Amino acid sequence: MEMKGEYRIPASREKVWDALNDPEVLRDCIPGAKSLEKISDTEMKATVEAKVGPVKASFTGQVTLSNIDPPNGYTITGESKGGVAGFAKGGADVALAGDGPDATVLTYVAKAQVGGKLAQIGGRLVDATAKQMADQFFSAFAEKVGGPPEAAASEDIGEEAVVADVEKDPEVTAEAIEERLEVAAGRGFLGGPYVWGLLALLVVIVLILIFR
Repeated sequence: MEMKGEYRIPASREKVWDALNDPEVLRDCIPGAKSLEKISDTEMKATVEAKVGPVKASFTGQVTLSNIDPPNGYTITGESKGGVAGFAKGGADVALAGDGPDATVLTYVAKAQVGGKLAQIGGRLVDATAKQMADQFFSAFAEKVGGPPEAAASEDIGEEAVVADVEKDPEVTAEAIEERLEVAAGRGFLGGPYVWGLLALLVVIVLILIFR
C-alpha cells in the first residue's frame, strides 16, 4: 500500500531539521514512546506502546537511513514487531521544503504492510489509528518548534469515534470494524485530499523517527 502526506510546520527548515535530530524532542512527541536509541549514524531503534482497536502491545522497531541530504530529506526503511500482536514494515521518502523564512513543508511518500493480528483487524481501522498517531506526533512536534501545524486532512470526527468505540469493545470482529468504518466513510468522515495507508505502528517508527 502506498500513501502520501504533507504537513506545514511554522518554523524554518533548519529549525525543523535540528529538532528532528533531537532524541529528547522525538521521545516527547511520539505517542507511547518508551525508548529511543541510536545504534549508528544511519540506524536507530525504538520501543513504543500502542493500541490498534482491540490489539495492544509494546512494539520494538529498527530503522535504517539512506540518501541523507540535510536539510532536504532522505530515505528511511524499517520494521516494528509486537510479538503475537503482529508487525509493520515498509519505507518512506521524506522531504523538507522551505515555505518562506518561517515555515517548512514536510512531505512523504511511503509504502507499508502489516501482519499478524494487526492484519486481521481490518485495514480501515489500521489506517484510522495510523492517522491519529501521525496527527498527535506532528501536533506535539510543531508546538515545540513553532506553533500548531497545518495538516492537509481535516478532523475525522466520525472515524475517531469508531476507533474509540472499538477500543472499548475488544470482542468486536474485523467484519464489524470494517462495516462501521464503511458507514463513517459514507457519511464523509474518511478520506481527504491526502492518502493515508497501512502505516499503523510503522508510522511512529518510520515517519516519526525521521531526519536522525
